[in-house]
Amino acid sequence: MSQTDNLESATGLVFKDKSLLLRALTHRSFLNEYPEFPIADNERLEFLGDAVLDFLVGEFVYHRFPELREGDLTNLRAALVRREALADFALRIDLGSFLRMGHGETESGGRERPATLCAAFEALVGALYLDQGLEQVKAFLLPFTEPELERVQQQALDKDPKSRLQEWSQAEIHATPHYRTVRERGPDHAKEFTLEVTLGGVPYGRGVGHSKQAAAQAAAAAAIERLAAAGELDLPAARQAGAKASPA
Repeated sequence: MSQTDNLESATGLVFKDKSLLLRALTHRSFLNEYPEFPIADNERLEFLGDAVLDFLVGEFVYHRFPELREGDLTNLRAALVRREALADFALRIDLGSFLRMGHGETESGGRERPATLCAAFEALVGALYLDQGLEQVKAFLLPFTEPELERVQQQALDKDPKSRLQEWSQAEIHATPHYRTVRERGPDHAKEFTLEVTLGGVPYGRGVGHSKQAAAQAAAAAAIERLAAAGELDLPAARQAGAKASPA
Protein backbone atom coordinates (compact mmCIF):
# COMPACT_ATOMS: atom_id res chain seq x y z
CA MET A 1 0.00 0.00 0.00
CA SER A 2 1.11 3.60 -0.64
CA GLN A 3 1.69 6.16 2.09
CA THR A 4 -1.60 7.84 1.23
CA ASP A 5 -3.48 4.54 1.40
CA ASN A 6 -1.87 3.71 4.72
CA LEU A 7 -2.79 7.06 6.22
CA GLU A 8 -6.36 6.79 4.98
CA SER A 9 -6.62 3.35 6.56
CA ALA A 10 -5.19 4.61 9.85
CA THR A 11 -7.41 7.69 10.09
CA GLY A 12 -10.57 6.73 8.25
CA LEU A 13 -10.14 9.69 5.92
CA VAL A 14 -10.79 9.09 2.24
CA PHE A 15 -9.52 11.79 -0.08
CA LYS A 16 -11.13 12.42 -3.45
CA ASP A 17 -7.95 14.08 -4.69
CA LYS A 18 -5.07 11.87 -3.60
CA SER A 19 -2.54 14.41 -4.83
CA LEU A 20 -3.67 16.80 -2.09
CA LEU A 21 -3.00 14.18 0.55
CA LEU A 22 0.36 13.31 -1.00
CA ARG A 23 1.31 16.98 -0.96
CA ALA A 24 0.31 17.28 2.70
CA LEU A 25 2.69 14.40 3.45
CA THR A 26 5.65 15.83 1.51
CA HIS A 27 8.26 17.54 3.64
CA ARG A 28 10.51 20.03 1.89
CA SER A 29 13.58 17.93 2.74
CA PHE A 30 12.25 15.23 0.39
CA LEU A 31 12.24 17.67 -2.54
CA ASN A 32 15.76 18.78 -1.67
CA GLU A 33 16.90 15.21 -2.29
CA TYR A 34 14.43 14.42 -5.10
CA PRO A 35 13.92 17.70 -6.97
CA GLU A 36 12.26 15.88 -9.87
CA PHE A 37 9.36 14.75 -7.66
CA PRO A 38 6.21 16.19 -9.30
CA ILE A 39 4.38 17.17 -6.06
CA ALA A 40 5.13 20.40 -4.19
CA ASP A 41 6.00 20.37 -0.48
CA ASN A 42 3.36 20.86 2.21
CA GLU A 43 4.22 24.40 3.32
CA ARG A 44 1.40 26.19 1.48
CA LEU A 45 -1.08 23.64 2.83
CA GLU A 46 0.40 24.24 6.28
CA PHE A 47 -0.37 27.95 5.93
CA LEU A 48 -3.95 27.21 4.91
CA GLY A 49 -4.46 24.59 7.61
CA ASP A 50 -3.25 27.00 10.27
CA ALA A 51 -5.96 29.49 9.25
CA VAL A 52 -8.64 26.76 9.11
CA LEU A 53 -7.67 25.51 12.57
CA ASP A 54 -7.81 29.01 14.03
CA PHE A 55 -11.28 29.52 12.60
CA LEU A 56 -12.76 26.15 13.57
CA VAL A 57 -11.27 26.05 17.06
CA GLY A 58 -12.36 29.67 17.53
CA GLU A 59 -15.89 28.68 16.53
CA PHE A 60 -15.70 25.64 18.84
CA VAL A 61 -14.79 27.64 21.98
CA TYR A 62 -17.17 30.49 21.04
CA HIS A 63 -20.17 28.14 21.11
CA ARG A 64 -18.92 25.98 23.98
CA PHE A 65 -18.34 28.92 26.35
CA PRO A 66 -21.00 31.58 25.61
CA GLU A 67 -20.11 33.60 28.72
CA LEU A 68 -16.35 33.87 28.16
CA ARG A 69 -14.88 37.25 27.30
CA GLU A 70 -12.82 37.82 24.17
CA GLY A 71 -9.47 37.66 25.96
CA ASP A 72 -10.30 34.34 27.62
CA LEU A 73 -11.56 32.90 24.33
CA THR A 74 -8.34 33.97 22.62
CA ASN A 75 -6.23 32.33 25.33
CA LEU A 76 -8.25 29.13 25.18
CA ARG A 77 -8.02 28.93 21.39
CA ALA A 78 -4.27 29.52 21.58
CA ALA A 79 -3.93 26.67 24.09
CA LEU A 80 -5.83 24.29 21.81
CA VAL A 81 -3.85 25.08 18.65
CA ARG A 82 -0.38 25.59 20.11
CA ARG A 83 2.52 23.67 18.60
CA GLU A 84 2.68 21.04 21.34
CA ALA A 85 -1.03 20.26 21.09
CA LEU A 86 -0.98 19.87 17.30
CA ALA A 87 2.19 17.76 17.47
CA ASP A 88 0.40 15.51 19.96
CA PHE A 89 -2.58 15.23 17.60
CA ALA A 90 -0.15 14.16 14.86
CA LEU A 91 1.39 11.55 17.15
CA ARG A 92 -2.03 10.07 17.87
CA ILE A 93 -2.41 9.14 14.20
CA ASP A 94 1.31 8.34 13.77
CA LEU A 95 1.48 11.06 11.13
CA GLY A 96 5.27 11.24 11.19
CA SER A 97 5.61 7.71 9.84
CA PHE A 98 3.62 8.63 6.72
CA LEU A 99 5.67 11.68 5.75
CA ARG A 100 7.82 11.76 2.63
CA MET A 101 11.04 13.07 4.12
CA GLY A 102 14.67 13.32 3.08
CA HIS A 103 17.12 10.77 4.51
CA GLY A 104 19.08 13.43 6.39
CA GLU A 105 15.98 14.84 8.02
CA THR A 106 14.80 11.35 8.95
CA GLU A 107 18.17 10.41 10.44
CA SER A 108 18.16 13.55 12.59
CA GLY A 109 14.79 12.64 14.14
CA GLY A 110 12.56 14.73 11.89
CA ARG A 111 9.64 12.33 12.14
CA GLU A 112 9.40 12.94 15.88
CA ARG A 113 10.23 16.66 15.88
CA PRO A 114 7.28 18.68 17.34
CA ALA A 115 7.63 21.54 14.83
CA THR A 116 7.55 19.11 11.90
CA LEU A 117 4.61 17.16 13.29
CA CYS A 118 2.68 20.36 13.99
CA ALA A 119 3.30 21.60 10.44
CA ALA A 120 2.28 18.24 8.96
CA PHE A 121 -0.96 18.21 10.94
CA GLU A 122 -1.76 21.73 9.75
CA ALA A 123 -1.00 20.66 6.17
CA LEU A 124 -3.29 17.64 6.53
CA VAL A 125 -6.08 19.92 7.76
CA GLY A 126 -5.47 22.28 4.83
CA ALA A 127 -5.61 19.41 2.35
CA LEU A 128 -8.80 18.00 3.89
CA TYR A 129 -10.42 21.44 3.75
CA LEU A 130 -9.64 21.80 0.03
CA ASP A 131 -10.79 18.26 -0.67
CA GLN A 132 -14.00 18.10 1.37
CA GLY A 133 -14.76 21.42 3.08
CA LEU A 134 -15.18 22.73 6.61
CA GLU A 135 -17.70 20.21 7.89
CA GLN A 136 -15.40 17.27 7.21
CA VAL A 137 -12.50 19.06 8.87
CA LYS A 138 -14.73 19.78 11.87
CA ALA A 139 -15.68 16.09 12.14
CA PHE A 140 -12.01 15.11 11.90
CA LEU A 141 -10.93 17.61 14.58
CA LEU A 142 -13.58 16.94 17.23
CA PRO A 143 -11.99 13.73 18.62
CA PHE A 144 -8.78 15.72 19.14
CA THR A 145 -10.17 18.99 20.51
CA GLU A 146 -12.56 17.50 23.09
CA PRO A 147 -9.89 15.60 25.09
CA GLU A 148 -7.42 18.47 24.70
CA LEU A 149 -9.99 20.91 26.08
CA GLU A 150 -10.45 18.67 29.13
CA ARG A 151 -6.68 18.55 29.61
CA VAL A 152 -6.35 22.34 29.33
CA GLN A 153 -9.18 22.87 31.80
CA GLN A 154 -7.67 20.41 34.29
CA GLN A 155 -4.30 22.12 33.96
CA ALA A 156 -6.02 25.42 34.74
CA LEU A 157 -7.66 23.92 37.82
CA ASP A 158 -4.30 22.65 39.06
CA LYS A 159 -2.68 26.08 38.87
CA ASP A 160 -2.40 27.99 42.13
CA PRO A 161 -4.39 31.26 42.61
CA LYS A 162 -1.32 33.54 42.62
CA SER A 163 -0.21 32.23 39.24
CA ARG A 164 -3.73 32.53 37.82
CA LEU A 165 -4.12 36.09 39.06
CA GLN A 166 -0.72 37.15 37.75
CA GLU A 167 -1.42 35.68 34.29
CA TRP A 168 -4.75 37.47 34.10
CA SER A 169 -3.51 40.83 35.39
CA GLN A 170 -0.50 40.93 33.10
CA ALA A 171 -2.58 39.97 30.07
CA GLU A 172 -5.60 42.18 30.76
CA ILE A 173 -4.37 45.28 32.62
CA HIS A 174 -0.61 44.98 32.04
CA ALA A 175 0.12 45.13 35.76
CA THR A 176 1.69 42.77 38.28
CA PRO A 177 -0.23 42.02 41.49
CA HIS A 178 1.33 43.58 44.59
CA TYR A 179 1.03 41.89 47.99
CA ARG A 180 1.50 43.64 51.35
CA THR A 181 1.19 42.45 54.91
CA VAL A 182 -1.57 44.36 56.70
CA ARG A 183 -1.58 42.44 60.00
CA GLU A 184 0.40 39.92 62.02
CA ARG A 185 -0.90 38.40 65.22
CA GLY A 186 -0.30 35.48 67.56
CA PRO A 187 2.81 33.95 69.12
CA ASP A 188 5.84 33.09 66.99
CA HIS A 189 5.00 29.37 66.93
CA ALA A 190 1.41 30.04 65.73
CA LYS A 191 1.58 33.40 63.99
CA GLU A 192 -1.23 34.41 61.65
CA PHE A 193 -0.68 36.78 58.73
CA THR A 194 -3.19 38.87 56.79
CA LEU A 195 -2.07 39.97 53.31
CA GLU A 196 -3.77 42.28 50.83
CA VAL A 197 -3.33 42.13 47.05
CA THR A 198 -3.69 45.20 44.86
CA LEU A 199 -3.95 45.52 41.10
CA GLY A 200 -2.92 48.85 39.68
CA GLY A 201 -2.97 50.27 43.19
CA VAL A 202 -6.57 49.13 43.86
CA PRO A 203 -7.17 46.55 46.66
CA TYR A 204 -8.81 43.40 45.30
CA GLY A 205 -8.60 40.82 48.05
CA ARG A 206 -7.35 39.85 51.49
CA GLY A 207 -6.27 36.48 52.77
CA VAL A 208 -5.24 34.95 56.09
CA GLY A 209 -2.70 32.20 56.65
CA HIS A 210 -0.10 30.82 59.04
CA SER A 211 2.60 31.85 56.57
CA LYS A 212 2.89 34.85 54.29
CA GLN A 213 2.83 32.54 51.27
CA ALA A 214 -0.44 30.90 52.38
CA ALA A 215 -1.98 34.30 53.10
CA ALA A 216 -0.89 35.58 49.67
CA GLN A 217 -2.52 32.57 47.98
CA ALA A 218 -5.73 33.23 49.92
CA ALA A 219 -5.63 36.91 48.96
CA ALA A 220 -5.15 36.00 45.28
CA ALA A 221 -8.08 33.57 45.53
CA ALA A 222 -10.26 36.32 46.97
CA ALA A 223 -9.26 38.65 44.15
CA ILE A 224 -10.10 35.96 41.60
CA GLU A 225 -13.52 35.46 43.18
CA ARG A 226 -14.17 39.20 43.04
CA LEU A 227 -13.10 39.47 39.40
CA ALA A 228 -15.15 36.43 38.44
CA ALA A 229 -18.23 37.82 40.21
CA ALA A 230 -17.79 41.07 38.28
CA GLY A 231 -17.59 39.17 34.99
CA GLU A 232 -14.00 40.24 34.43
CA LEU A 233 -12.72 36.68 34.06
CA ASP A 234 -13.90 33.08 34.07
CA LEU A 235 -11.51 30.93 36.07
CA PRO A 236 -12.74 27.55 37.29
CA ALA A 237 -9.90 27.45 39.80
CA ALA A 238 -11.45 30.36 41.69
CA ARG A 239 -13.65 28.01 43.72
CA GLN A 240 -10.60 26.06 44.87
CA ALA A 241 -9.23 29.04 46.77
CA GLY A 242 -8.26 29.01 50.41
CA ALA A 243 -11.04 28.78 52.94
CA LYS A 244 -9.83 31.86 54.85
CA ALA A 245 -9.96 34.20 51.87
CA SER A 246 -11.90 37.38 52.47
CA PRO A 247 -12.82 40.23 50.10
CA ALA A 248 -10.98 43.51 50.22
